[in-house]
Amino acid sequence: MRIRVCVVGRPRLEYARLGLEEYASRLRRSRKFELIHVREGTQAQEGQRLLEASEGFVRVVLDERGQLVDTLTLYKKLSDWEMAGEKVAFLIGGAEGHTEQTRSQAHWLLSLSRLTLQHELALVVLLEQLYRVETLRRGEPYHR
Repeated sequence: MRIRVCVVGRPRLEYARLGLEEYASRLRRSRKFELIHVREGTQAQEGQRLLEASEGFVRVVLDERGQLVDTLTLYKKLSDWEMAGEKVAFLIGGAEGHTEQTRSQAHWLLSLSRLTLQHELALVVLLEQLYRVETLRRGEPYHR
């Protein structure tokens, strides 16, 4: 399965850059994984750029109003899409979050937490969870 993560801007915080590099390199070893950074702008511009970057993919929009799931549920959802031959894109908005238009184009609204997460932190958490799902898929002991 091809997974694309579309995110507004590039991480400015050192911890986020390090986490991004670590988990992106792990994911690239085992999956067709892409990380797309779209340019910052107004909330509407960012939303349009995210939608364009995810055209042709099942869109998973990360949003605090989304469904709160555990890792095994995420694994099952991704496995189902993989079996259906789908490509999946995760969309992470900028500091202002997503517009209603972006949310309405989602196939699934996903929440990483009921807490509001800074978008750079959300990116690192998402990549770690995608890596965890990948190790479950391969039967590795990372997920305990």
